[in-house]
Formats: sequence, C-alpha cells, structure tokens
Amino acid sequence: MHEAIVGESAIRPFLTPRQKRRRIWQGGRMLSSWDDFPVHQIAEPVRQVATSDRNFYDRYYFNLHPSSDELFAVFGMGMYPNLGTHDAFLAVRRGDTHHVVRANQPLGDRMDTSIGPFRIEVIEPLRKLRFIVDAPDLDLSCDLVWEGVFEPWIEPPHHIRRHGRIVFDTTRFAQNGRWSGSLRVGDESFDVTPDRWWGARDRSWGVRPIGEREPTGIQTEPVMTGMWNYVPMQFDDHSILLMIQEEGNGHRTFDEGVRIWHDPAREQEWLGSPQVEHPIESGTRFVRKPTTFHLPDAPEGPLEIVCTPLVHNYIGIGTGYGLGDEYRHGMWLGDELTVEGKSWPMEELDTWAWWAIVDHCARFEYQDSAGAHTGHGMFEHMFIGPYPQGGLPDGASVAP
Repeated sequence: MHEAIVGESAIRPFLTPRQKRRRIWQGGRMLSSWDDFPVHQIAEPVRQVATSDRNFYDRYYFNLHPSSDELFAVFGMGMYPNLGTHDAFLAVRRGDTHHVVRANQPLGDRMDTSIGPFRIEVIEPLRKLRFIVDAPDLDLSCDLVWEGVFEPWIEPPHHIRRHGRIVFDTTRFAQNGRWSGSLRVGDESFDVTPDRWWGARDRSWGVRPIGEREPTGIQTEPVMTGMWNYVPMQFDDHSILLMIQEEGNGHRTFDEGVRIWHDPAREQEWLGSPQVEHPIESGTRFVRKPTTFHLPDAPEGPLEIVCTPLVHNYIGIGTGYGLGDEYRHGMWLGDELTVEGKSWPMEELDTWAWWAIVDHCARFEYQDSAGAHTGHGMFEHMFIGPYPQGGLPDGASVAP
C-alpha cells in the first residue's frame, strides 16, 4: 500500500477551505450561491436542510466500464451539511490492483462541486455531466463526459425505521449512459468512447448512516441486514433496472423491476418483483458465477436474465463505504483539504473485502418475443448479517 498527501496550495491556489467556509457565515447561518436562486424548500438558507439528523447527505455516484473485463471504475462525491464535510473518491480495479484517490475537506458552498483535484460540472441538467480528477502525482486521473440514454428514473423511496429511529430515508434517481474522454490508470491511458464505454449513475439524498461510528445503544444490529442487489443493465435500445433488499427472514424492504426504452416515445414497462438465488462462493460472501434473475410477472410472460460477472470492484475499500482503513463518508478530518492516493493488491482483497459492498461489471443476456438481447452493466451485491436463504445463518458465517 502506498499513500500520498497533497496540500491545498498544490491543488487550488485560492481560498483555503476554512476561509471559504467562514467568509459567509453569519450568526451560525450560511449563505451560498444557491441562495440567489428561487429554490428554497424551508425557511433557512439552502446550506441548511430540513432535518438536524447528523446523517443527512447529498451524493453523486457514477460507474464506468468498457463492456468487458478490462477494468471497472466507480466514483462519487458527497456533501454532508450537518457534519460540515465534503468528500469525493475515484476507485478503479485494473488487473491485479485496486486503486483509490480520495479527497476530504470542510463543506463550504454546496453549489461548488469541486474538492481538491475533483470536479463535477453539470453541463446539461439531468442529461450530461463532466467528471474530472486532476492529480498527476497520483495513480489515477480522468476527464470524462457522461451522457444519459434515458430520462432519470426515480426509484421507490428507501425508508427504514428501527427501534423508533429513522435510519434510512432517501430519494434516488437512476440513469444509464455512455462516456467519452480520457482515463489514466498508473502508466496506462485509455481513450474513452461512447460506443463501448458505458455506465450508470445515480443521485441520492436524505438520511443514511455516514461519518464516524455512533454509539450503538439499542441499535445493536446493522442498519441493513440480509441481501442487497442493485442491477442497472444497458442494452442497445433499452435498459433494465432491478433492485432487491431482502432481510434474512424473507421480508422485502423494497424491490423493483422496470424496462426503460431509450426512445422517450415508448412507455416504460413494469416487470414485477425480481427473484434470484445467488451462487455464493464457498468460504466467502462473494458471487463470482453467473446468476439468474427471474421476472415471473413480466407483462409479456416470464423473463429470465442471466448475469455473468466480468470484473469486480471492492468499492467498500478506501472510498468511504465502511471497510478497510476505517475511512468513512462524511468523516471529519480537520480544517484543511486532504487528498490521498492508495492502492491494494487484489490478491489480498479477495480474501476478505467481500464483507462489504461489491460492484461487478457484468454481461446480461435474456430472450423475449423480440429475440435475444445482450448488454452490459453493473451487478452490485452485499450480504450483511444473517441471510439463511443464501446459506448464511448468522452475521459471522460464510457460504458452505
């Protein structure tokens, strides 16, 4: 593992995060660029949100793949108004190495989607965005433009209450798209073109566990238990989005199956609740073999979609999702910008990193009345706590 720290002066020779944060605070309230626009939702400046829950967040997520097993990149940026922090990451699995670059600083103007070497530009809202990482001294950099292939899809609300406390209350929209631009990983450079460099993105906001660990008290079990699947897949003229959260007792917190045509004149199709049995690899909580998703209630008859994982990215490692070096989304690291570059050998991660969330670039195949369809996308899985349906009787067990 290696690490590099880059100071603020090496990235942005302007105001420090502390100066940016303090110059527009007045009486504990903060004005920002957004306050000059008619977008207010509560009787506070936009910087303040409607809840004082520490776990409120507002985040971008993207992934990128060349529709093959060459590499898989995941990147994101989040703001945490009640923790006063702002962070971003880029994680790339290339060959035998898991690379991460991440940045963290105090939160200033929420309209400023830049932090150290990271920058997101909204070129055309809900359609086209640009993601930049300008860190030549680290192993990763990119200048990429993402363009959606369908209008954003608002997913079902994610709401979980445990022992009286709301622990998940989020809204998210999803969108598949295609990439163009450039990507550098170590000494390699990739010309990214939309013919084969595809990916998904989402925007989510609300309440979910973030930042430093809280005292557990009565909340002794994990917030999410059982199995989680998030599967946005993309074909030539349509996309399919599948989601499942299933607790160990079989209860579905929520699920969804929908086919969205890239031609906006065509209506989306509800495919019903997806069913799946995961071939979890013995001695792990990891899925490497093909998985079949069953959609028995699809409107034109049952569908079976075969998902073949091609290359996996342990996004729980080094990015803030909660495993490895204790770094967390929204964590307070001090008054100044911190930029870090880290890498892990996949040989090491393959022995334990599947305890957290895993994203695969995958190939998807199915057949319907229109013929055979082959596409690519993401297969995301996580198994937390007991999940007897998958051969995991308790939180410490692995598949037999």
